[in-house]
Amino acid sequence: MIVIDKLCYNSKLRYINAGEKFAFAMMTLLICVINRSIAVAAIVLFLMGILTVFKGGIPLSRYLYFMTIPLVFLLLSTLAVMFHIREVPMDLFAVSFGKWYLTTGYHSFFYGLQLLLTALASVSCLYFLSFTTPVPDILEVLRKLHCPKLLIELMLLIYRFIFVLLETASAITTSQNCRLGNRNYKTSLKSFGMLGSALMVRSVARSRKLFDAMEARCYDGTIRVLSQDQPLKKKEVALIVLFDGTLLLFVLWRRFGV
Repeated sequence: MIVIDKLCYNSKLRYINAGEKFAFAMMTLLICVINRSIAVAAIVLFLMGILTVFKGGIPLSRYLYFMTIPLVFLLLSTLAVMFHIREVPMDLFAVSFGKWYLTTGYHSFFYGLQLLLTALASVSCLYFLSFTTPVPDILEVLRKLHCPKLLIELMLLIYRFIFVLLETASAITTSQNCRLGNRNYKTSLKSFGMLGSALMVRSVARSRKLFDAMEARCYDGTIRVLSQDQPLKKKEVALIVLFDGTLLLFVLWRRFGV
């Protein structure tokens, strides 16, 4: 079982209605992305962290570790927006390198910061949903929203085969380590190539066996998964409406002054 699944099934918010969490995460994500405000992104980022860590019981170290993964990619992409190499310095910051300047202006810097915080806040919304709601429950919500059955089937099969690939790769890697296949850089590269080819062949074989097993159990094109349907709680729904409504009013006030 992958780490996110372990954290999800141990979350204190695991047994809250999946539709509530899905609606809350998606509405907050939509408001954050459409508005692209530093203030709104900071509020969403802070609240999602509080809910995921303190209400959900996810260890802070784990949460910060998962947040640093997209942060690295975001920093690399936003640095190109924030900083420029020009012959003429800009108004916020400039470092001279001969006749060239590493420089940035107020607009470029705050635009990059806005993109960074908006993306992080959006990721935190998705992490909140991922760390508190199992995949079968999310797929059940999508089914109730009349999402195409083919798409749901593909998502479920892809989710299932993630574990098949991890299990197969783990077994092959253990076998290679027992034979000193990763004792140095050269052998590690060779072992990695062999791992990729063997993983492809074995995964295809296992997928065929899995499909044969499904056919033997009268598979008719629909995978039926048992899911626990938790009742809606008026207090939680009211809090979701209150927060997203307040956030939307704050967005309208900042943009239109109403």
